Amino acid sequence: MIHNKYFELIEKQERLINRKNEKEEQFYNGVYNRFKYPVLTRHHVPIHWRFDLNKETNPYFMERLGVNATFNPGAIYHDNKYYLVVRLEGLDRKSIFALAVSENGIDQFTFTGAPLVWDDIGKEETNIYDMRLVKHEDGWIYGIYCSESKDPNVAEFDTSSAVAQAGLVRSKDLKNWERLPNIKTPSPQQRNVVLHPEYVDGQYAFYTRPQDGFISTGSGGGIAFGLTKDITKPIINEEKVIHGKKYHTIYEVKNGQGPAPIKTEKGWIHIAHGVRNTAAGLRYVLYTFATSLEDPTELIALPGGHFIAPYDNERVGDVSNVIFCNGAVVNNNDEIFIYYASSDTRIHVALTTVDQLIDYTFNTPEDAGRSLENAQQRKELILQNEALLKGY
Repeated sequence: MIHNKYFELIEKQERLINRKNEKEEQFYNGVYNRFKYPVLTRHHVPIHWRFDLNKETNPYFMERLGVNATFNPGAIYHDNKYYLVVRLEGLDRKSIFALAVSENGIDQFTFTGAPLVWDDIGKEETNIYDMRLVKHEDGWIYGIYCSESKDPNVAEFDTSSAVAQAGLVRSKDLKNWERLPNIKTPSPQQRNVVLHPEYVDGQYAFYTRPQDGFISTGSGGGIAFGLTKDITKPIINEEKVIHGKKYHTIYEVKNGQGPAPIKTEKGWIHIAHGVRNTAAGLRYVLYTFATSLEDPTELIALPGGHFIAPYDNERVGDVSNVIFCNGAVVNNNDEIFIYYASSDTRIHVALTTVDQLIDYTFNTPEDAGRSLENAQQRKELILQNEALLKGY
């Protein structure tokens, strides 16, 4: 017998899922629109994924497998629908992947099927998270995620040191997944690995981030680029840093590729995250840059400052003051849906267009690098605008 409480909770959840999202009217920058409500939270996770519905085995209708957060989704536009592979974190701190789908990309996302599973080829793998989805020109949909294991080289009492590697899976339908070997690079630790959507010189191309430690980049760091001939045996022998961290910038501590770059007529536009240190801890924001269509390792545009940062309630959560993005899609109308998580807790969407993203990336001034030079840059804008205003 199903517990009566289930029907009460499912009615409340359906109202949440069917709620229409609205553009945030108080926010305007001309670059993108924010929306009033998150597109997914832990409250969207199906009731029967969390509760034992049987009244006999769960008389108090307790949540048996609770959910702490939904965040950092991979995203893809597939069969005219918007799909997210969500990082669903349980109360036990373990992350799993779950598929959610929406008809319009801004609301009414629903989880479908069951959490994603595949052949367990790495018994040392403890945690999995932050999948990047890429529809490659070879016809496969690839997912690259962070595969975390306990560091085997530390003392027995050290139960927090970990090793991060790049796990690799692929699918044709987003339901059935084939596990491929981890991507091997010269770096001892690897995060934020993303597959370029096209062949480069007849090979598979990846964006990587070489780093020495699980959190700290050490002597590594920066967004790097590497090639491999065989996706089923993905070995990258050389990583070339194409955009590195830099003192007193929004990416002074580390930076990493977000989703796969977006191809435009002016170049590949990348959405990346930058990290700096503050008295309150690490602050994560998003920024963009562009690379050449002919040579994706050549940096051709780098607007100054952040693109998206935590705003109002987005600042608060499990890991506060953090914005992270590993999923963005372009639909058939050249609209861009940027799915970002706030404070490792919930998922939002920002909406822009290809033309707007080109304008922002190529026409926003670069960071001049020094306060006085930045002041001069702003002074010139003010004087230019004051001259215009005198004509009215």
